[in-house]
Amino acid sequence: MKIITKPILFTLLFTTQFLFTSQAQDPRFSQYFASPWNLSPAMTGLFNGSWRATFNYRDQWGSIISPVPFRTYSAAYEYRIPVGFQNDYATFGLGAMHDEAGTARFAQNKVHLGGAFLKQLAGGRRQADHYLSAGAQLGFGQHSIDWSKVWFSRQFDSGTETPDFSLSSDEPNANAQSKAWLDFNAGLLWYVIFENEGTLYLGGAMHHLNKPTISLIEDDNETMYSRWSAHAGGEFPLNDNVSLLPAALVMRQGPAFETDLGVNLRYSNNDYNELALRAGVWTRVGNKLDQGFQTDAVTVVGMVELNRWMLGLSYDITVSKLVQANNSRGAFEISLSYYHPGERKSKVRCPNF
Repeated sequence: MKIITKPILFTLLFTTQFLFTSQAQDPRFSQYFASPWNLSPAMTGLFNGSWRATFNYRDQWGSIISPVPFRTYSAAYEYRIPVGFQNDYATFGLGAMHDEAGTARFAQNKVHLGGAFLKQLAGGRRQADHYLSAGAQLGFGQHSIDWSKVWFSRQFDSGTETPDFSLSSDEPNANAQSKAWLDFNAGLLWYVIFENEGTLYLGGAMHHLNKPTISLIEDDNETMYSRWSAHAGGEFPLNDNVSLLPAALVMRQGPAFETDLGVNLRYSNNDYNELALRAGVWTRVGNKLDQGFQTDAVTVVGMVELNRWMLGLSYDITVSKLVQANNSRGAFEISLSYYHPGERKSKVRCPNF
């Protein structure tokens, strides 16, 4: 970006440097399996009910850049209706995300409308049921900076050794924000449900297929990298009450590459008013550009499912070299979802993610 390359911007720690080197990357959640709207458009409507609402919140690096940690908020609503006489479903949704980073409050805002079609491919009595879901999202986004939170070298008073905000920064692009940009995403997911209620799924998605322009200035040289992802997992029963839910996610966006993998252990009482508990451990591996791959964090997850509700809490324990600055204190996340049962029992079943 060309907004502040010439003057010296004085901010706290490394936050502004981080935001300008990563501004073209998407925010993401460690509990990606509890944020289906952001994972893939093909995940729209994949639940056992008529509609679902989800909320996700992430608070990162509060231990070293408080009171301005990186924060990400996401909310989505999905609705599905039966189509035809084959128990297929058409699904629709609306989702929004807000992410703010660092002292300058670099913000990314996105709103999408989405839809998917869920088709049963095969199945029947004493046979595994196979399903395919294809989805797409279309929406708008905008990037901005809170210019009242930053100052430049021209505003530094050497006498008092403090910034003088009454002085002009003389920055021609101050108070600039990106124009609203169009965004298009697409995804595909296949899954199978076995006779013993075990499941297996495999999917992929492409985000920002149109590579939208996100410049904060009018030169239109800054574009959003397209992001591709592939994810797989399943549920494998150990007995009538306990099952394992392993999964893996691989993503690439521009020069950035990341892999998340781990497993949740799920216990259910299998009652009419189902109570289920989950506990798991996940690890995140990413590339450090020219320094190869490294393990960034280990995430500890705990989740509670009560009838129609699911609440998840997780914490990222830093294991990279950043541990020298934050003493292993990484990011905190909370996820909350609710699904409303359908008027009639659906013959199209969806797995636990």
